[in-house]
Amino acid sequence: MRANRGATNSTAGIRWRLAAVTVAWTMSVLASGSAYAAGARVTIDSGVLEGAVADGVLSFKGIPYAAPPLGALRWKPPQPAAKWKGVREATSYGPDCMQVPFPGDAAPLGVTPAEDCLYVNVWLPAGKRQGALPVMVWIYGGGFVNGGSSPPVYDGSQFAKDGIALVSFNYRLGKLGFFSHPALSAEQPAFPAANYAIMDQVAVLKWVQRNIAAFGGDPHNVTIFGESAGGRSVNLLLASSVSNGLFHKAIIESGGGRPGLFSQRRIEGPAPDSAQSIGLALGRQFGIEGQGAGALAKLRALPAGQLALNMTMMSDPTYVGGPILDGKLNLGAATSVYASGKGARVPVMIGANSADLGFMAVKTLDELFAAFHSQAEAARRAYNPEHSTDLRSVSAKVGGDTSMVEPAREIARLLSARGQPVYEYRFSYVAESLRATLAGAPHATEIPFVFDTVAARYGKDLTAADEKAAKVMHQYWVAFAKTGTPQVAGEPQWPAYDAAHDRIMDFTNNGPVAGPDPWKVRLDLAQGLNERLEKKR
Repeated sequence: MRANRGATNSTAGIRWRLAAVTVAWTMSVLASGSAYAAGARVTIDSGVLEGAVADGVLSFKGIPYAAPPLGALRWKPPQPAAKWKGVREATSYGPDCMQVPFPGDAAPLGVTPAEDCLYVNVWLPAGKRQGALPVMVWIYGGGFVNGGSSPPVYDGSQFAKDGIALVSFNYRLGKLGFFSHPALSAEQPAFPAANYAIMDQVAVLKWVQRNIAAFGGDPHNVTIFGESAGGRSVNLLLASSVSNGLFHKAIIESGGGRPGLFSQRRIEGPAPDSAQSIGLALGRQFGIEGQGAGALAKLRALPAGQLALNMTMMSDPTYVGGPILDGKLNLGAATSVYASGKGARVPVMIGANSADLGFMAVKTLDELFAAFHSQAEAARRAYNPEHSTDLRSVSAKVGGDTSMVEPAREIARLLSARGQPVYEYRFSYVAESLRATLAGAPHATEIPFVFDTVAARYGKDLTAADEKAAKVMHQYWVAFAKTGTPQVAGEPQWPAYDAAHDRIMDFTNNGPVAGPDPWKVRLDLAQGLNERLEKKR
């Protein structure tokens, strides 16, 4: 009896000491702000997740939304993620998708890329909440060859603090995301075998519909938003019936939309520029001949690093250049699709930056303005009132307007004309530290202002004016996600777009300014140029 009583006392003592250590550890971690707090565990359709709480935000990172697209799953539609037993730690990003990181990228990756990359992340406000949270799903840009969800400027914490469930994710890129081959078409006859990156995006939206309620999000109030290739992806998702009902509002940031900015290859055809022809050329590059399953197996066995690309490699003759015309996920240029009456009829925000991306392949200013035909002198007055001899800067204005700014206006016109609520913006704000060297806001510079992550982008150069501009712009995005109308108390009212009044919200160095587009003359000229170029194609 004594021996048993002693063992019991000893066991009780050990338990007491363990409990004391556990309490002390928990209090220490809570004090550090990085604890797994109450509510940090969530059960989704594939298992139990444990996230982390920091600074009033609960986050879950690196959640598999599909099986790793490796081996026989390379160039296949995303397959269901495997279920796991026990609790899966979800406190760090999964790998971004395979790519060659781009030197000087304004949104550098935070993790090492890999082919096993189909992961999703969720940020939520910590603590008790009343009602389901509006959901925003971010689609990164990078020309469809670069990008990922790990860059610090894409952190969703500020959205979470403002009552949003922010979702980000990775999708396959470059030759792993867009590829066609005769053997793939034979293997996957039920759905066009080509646009795996867009299939990944649809898979995430379906994952959100199945799982976001477990996190406290509202599956009936989902806003998709993306920039550059992400903006183009938003247009593709708006246009395709495959994504019908998976989202309820959309934001397109510098997504282009007219024919010509990206290649539009068809899957099949004997022409050397068809997607299948380029897929066969990729095989020949590695000494792989044939169109059957054996050749495809060898292509799937290639090391992923040998297929990786970055922005400087987009002209690779064995890469299709981005989304392929497949009649399901890519129906063609957004302006053409919307003009035909197709596309989801949901509220839309759309815009571009004041010094956005665009190129004009000309050797002289005279050649540049000659492209405007009878409007050549009007174009010269609108785009070069200072009589500059700097071809690069003047042609950049025309290129940005024709590639990004005017297509955004055209989409706003098309969608608003059929009764959709549309809100057009221009981002003209330049960080104070860069105003001596930049005449306007370059491509992608709006992103840290939208996310209110300017501290991560500008560091020691950040100013109070930059912080204020970010907080205001961020609030407009939050308001749109919550209500479908981007109105912020105490800030200028953002008018809905209609072609008759051509009113936009311009985020300027002096704050947001709503009113008639001051660039109407320029954009009318750009519209004429775009329409002439389209007739030649």
